[in-house]
Amino acid sequence: MRSKKEGGIGLRDFYDAVIVGGGPAGLSGAIYLARAQYHVLVVEKETIGGQITITSEVVNYPGVPMTNGKKLTEEMRKQAQSFGAEFLQGEVKEVKLDGDKKEIVTDKGTIQCFGVLLATGATPRRAGFKVEEEFRGRGVAYCATCDGEFFTGKEVYVVGGGFAAAEEAIFLTRYAKKVTILVLTEQFTCAGSIVDSVMSHPKIEVKFNTQVLEVGGEQTLQYIVTEDKKSKEVHRYEEDNGDNIGVFVFAGYEPATSLFKELVEVNEQGYLVTDRRQQTSKEGVYGAGDVCIKELRQVVTAVSDGAVAATSMEKYLFSIYEKLGIKREEKPVVSIKHLQEEEIEAEQAGGFLTASMKQELKPIFAKFTKQVQVKVYLDSSALSKEVEGFVEEMKGLSDKVIFTKEEKQEGIVYPALSLCNQEGVELGVKFHGVPGGHEFNSFIIALYNAGSDGQPIATNVLNRIRNLKRKVKMKVVVSLSCTMCPEVVMASQRIAIENPNIEAELYDITHYPELKEKYNIMSVPCVIINDDEVTFGKKGVEKLLEILEKKE
Repeated sequence: MRSKKEGGIGLRDFYDAVIVGGGPAGLSGAIYLARAQYHVLVVEKETIGGQITITSEVVNYPGVPMTNGKKLTEEMRKQAQSFGAEFLQGEVKEVKLDGDKKEIVTDKGTIQCFGVLLATGATPRRAGFKVEEEFRGRGVAYCATCDGEFFTGKEVYVVGGGFAAAEEAIFLTRYAKKVTILVLTEQFTCAGSIVDSVMSHPKIEVKFNTQVLEVGGEQTLQYIVTEDKKSKEVHRYEEDNGDNIGVFVFAGYEPATSLFKELVEVNEQGYLVTDRRQQTSKEGVYGAGDVCIKELRQVVTAVSDGAVAATSMEKYLFSIYEKLGIKREEKPVVSIKHLQEEEIEAEQAGGFLTASMKQELKPIFAKFTKQVQVKVYLDSSALSKEVEGFVEEMKGLSDKVIFTKEEKQEGIVYPALSLCNQEGVELGVKFHGVPGGHEFNSFIIALYNAGSDGQPIATNVLNRIRNLKRKVKMKVVVSLSCTMCPEVVMASQRIAIENPNIEAELYDITHYPELKEKYNIMSVPCVIINDDEVTFGKKGVEKLLEILEKKE
């Protein structure tokens, strides 16, 4: 039960606890469980740290006067790792929560455990106004950090009256010439200094009792229509010069409970029901963070939930070991000081990869069954210099991944990293720029899918991919700071690797502004299909397949 797998996901085949979700709640739970000497695995589909990683300023976390979401959760991750917690980037497809031994089925294999902590969070809710979805990516957005820069010098409207709306409105003043907050109620639903900051900001105007009826425009968003709920007056706002505007929606959240809402108790809104110990209706299964019923959804309450859930689970796990007569296995603890020193050393060297990152790549590369060649196309640009530096660090990590510098060729967008099979035949997957930030994992998973049997994929889905007949070239435009981008990047790459008719090329919007202008991109991720169809928002393999199949 404690041995390592020879195949599969390359981790332990059995854990004391599996945490589904790598946000503050999950990370807090991992810290407490790992410190108590339990073997714990955190499974996160997108980015370790969760949605808080896109928050530019965190000023209300006790003991930390000012930081940002990414830095705060990265310290949490290191702390959990120092106590021995393990991490897996993967999508949970199914959870089996009955009995003492529970199963977590992921796209990288099945993991068994005794205890489960559900910390899946919540996703932004649509406001529901007319043509909201049609203008997504054309002026309607849901992430100020990802998309705020697209609206530099523009007028922006923020829909919502909670903490997120207030905080993101302040962030948007960095770019917009004016921000108008449209609040459905008579006052903000959050309190404290954030409201004072909003009301006193010279670039922010607030309209209470205001509902958005519709938005519109030609190719991009050019007007917004609102209604005063008290007077019933309808107003239409648009720029005199016909310039585009932005509408950012922060209208609450929907709990991510679709995986388990039929297995444990949830309320009418779909939020997870837990007791004071954070235990769900199922023994050995706990909940924490924004997925749960709670009055306040903040980092501080999320980490509190995670701590309570973990300490409650400790008692449960102790009873399970006594019941089954199993002797617990001790595990090593890594010094957090050592992890921090590694990070500092890599930063001082101006590198992309830390020693711990290189160590984490070893078991992945060890599962390659064939060689992958990466053709490197460089020119004299500064971006090519960055790509060259990234390649130098990747070289030598595995004899299964070979980087070769190519001669200048016509028709190539420079710089480019092109994935090829062991014979040097290009697989239709290219990265234009350094695959850093949130896209580093996308790059590694693309290598893995090209150099091995790849991530598990349902037979019917694989057949659908291989049955695509027409030639398709996808441009996937992303921001390296966007947490929603990796899913569509990995989906497009997987389809391309499995079907020679499909190409998927990733572009970092920071370095290719001409794409923004040509395709009127005002949000990421963005997928451009054959220079014709443009679609926005995160998508998995099946959703992307549906779009491609419609054109067959």
